[in-house]
Amino acid sequence: MRAFKRLLGQSLFASRLDALLLRNAAVVVAFHRVQEGCHQSDTLTVDPRTFEGYCRFFQRYFRVVPLPELVAGLEAGRTPRRELAITFDDGYRDNYENVMPILEKLSLPATFFIVSQWIGTDVVPFWDRHLGVQHPWMTWDHVKTLKHKGFDIGSHTRTHVNLGTISERVAREEVAGARADLEAALGARVESFAYPFGGQDNITDANRAVVKAAGFRCCCSGFGGTITSKTDPFHVPRVPVSTWHPSPQHFGFDVALGRSVASA
Repeated sequence: MRAFKRLLGQSLFASRLDALLLRNAAVVVAFHRVQEGCHQSDTLTVDPRTFEGYCRFFQRYFRVVPLPELVAGLEAGRTPRRELAITFDDGYRDNYENVMPILEKLSLPATFFIVSQWIGTDVVPFWDRHLGVQHPWMTWDHVKTLKHKGFDIGSHTRTHVNLGTISERVAREEVAGARADLEAALGARVESFAYPFGGQDNITDANRAVVKAAGFRCCCSGFGGTITSKTDPFHVPRVPVSTWHPSPQHFGFDVALGRSVASA
């Protein structure tokens, strides 16, 4: 089945049928880690060679833009024209060590959503602890370097809380507090936000309003979907990329097919 789907994806993009299926649409992709030797059960990691393959695929078939540019287009009511924005969640150190060099080599922009109180610590989130692994976080110097090199730095709360279950008071501390942490460290405005876990039930309407009140310009999810001119900047869908998509062709097939079904 995987080989068949990959072949379909190759055929779809080679024939440029994707141009029809993805017309007037944009995509935001979400990665987490890029490193060698991932755990067999690790669905959040891709190896550097695979990541570079994705980036070249994005370059060939989409117009890769910074997330803030895509958001500005939504704010202005412009129709998307096959833009794609690359994002990373959490703040793993391999984002600096492995991702940044590939993005720089290919001259691609990206947004890094940071869990502010995990930077420079030894915190092990439950999903890594469950696998018996520990992946280091970036330091503030790493985050500052990314910003200095022109990459967008966004917020992912202070401690990766579930905004679908916590009170508005705690949400304000997590959301506004994380923005304050980042802006104090970077000396620059932070206006991009992605909520942790990214599912439909992982944020409430009240806490989405907290995100808006905190001064962010967007709120990104993580359960798939494409962007249209009608997309609310505070309901930006993202397509997670990892072992769920074993190749760029699988990713392209799923995105294009999902778009065509949604438009039917």
